[in-house]
This record gives sequence, structure tokens and C-alpha cells, in this order.
Amino acid sequence: MTQARHELILGGAKSGKSRTAESRAARWLGEGGHRRAALVATALRGKVTGDAEMDRRIARHRADRAARVPQLQTVEAADALGGTLQGLSDPQLLIVVDCLTLWLTQILMPPPGRVASAALWHQEREALLSALRESASPIVLVSNEIGLGVLPMSREARDFIDTLGLLHQAVAGLCGRVTLMVAGCELSVKDET
Repeated sequence: MTQARHELILGGAKSGKSRTAESRAARWLGEGGHRRAALVATALRGKVTGDAEMDRRIARHRADRAARVPQLQTVEAADALGGTLQGLSDPQLLIVVDCLTLWLTQILMPPPGRVASAALWHQEREALLSALRESASPIVLVSNEIGLGVLPMSREARDFIDTLGLLHQAVAGLCGRVTLMVAGCELSVKDET
């Protein structure tokens, strides 16, 4: 069953995915009433991964978001994304998830100290899909479309691309809108609204 109020925004790196999702939140907030918007950030901070550049990237994204959509509250959920969405569920709250690619990466290729598990991936995937089916909130999900290029040489990279592609298909099946971003331009892939 598709949820017309949900949208999946796909695109390559720096294609405008996040800005487009933020514009959806700004438009939602601009419609007045008691509407609120939250961004669920899925990236692990560098202090967990040992990646200082990622910390700088996260800080830059936060500052840019605050300048563009100051009312957009940020919730960090590198783990238990489905549970986080269920906990936030409210028809007056639009949720932006940025992004599914990082979330999946952290489950399948976790940083040191964390363990990858097929069982954990299956559990997290099902929790996300269940949250999308049941959420009272409209949800805008951002993810990278990485399966358009040459098939990588490593088995791990091929497995990741396959898993992400299958996740995109499942999520798109539960969304009324799917948008592909190319060079800052929106291409409508699916629109049941």
C-alpha cells in the first residue's frame, strides 16, 4: 500500500537531494497551523567513527539547514531508524530522513567497535518499512542513487549496491512520490498525490 504523503528523493552526490527535502519541510511549515518539521539525521559522528572530516561535514550541513529552515528540529538516529520514526509519528509533524545510504552503510559496514549482522539488517529494514506503513507523519526520505554506474569489482561493493537498490524499491513502493535529482533539477519518477 503506497502512502501518498511519503516521498523518496534519490540522486547522486551533490545533486540537490537534501535541499529539496528541506524545501518540502519549509513548504509544509509555511502552510501554517500547528505544523512542525523534524530532520532525522542518520550519520554517525566522527567521534564514533574516528572521521574528523565527517564531523566537519555534519557541522556544515547543520549550519546550512539552520540558515535555510530554522524551524527544522534535528533528531539524531544512526541506529533504530524505524523506532525513531514510530516515536515521532504525529500528523502535524513532517519528518525528513537524511539519509538512507549512510544508515545502510553503518549497518552493513560499521565502524570499528560495531558488528555487521545480516539479522540486524533484516530487523532494521523491516522496522523502517513498518514505520512507513504505520506513520501518521508525512515522511520525506533522502538517499543516494548509486546503482547507475559501472558494476564495482569488489563483492562487498556489489552486495551494498544490490541491497541499497532493493531497499529503494521497497521504500518507493510505500511512497506516493519518488523524485530523482539531477544537477539540482527535480525529475518526477512517481506521483500519486
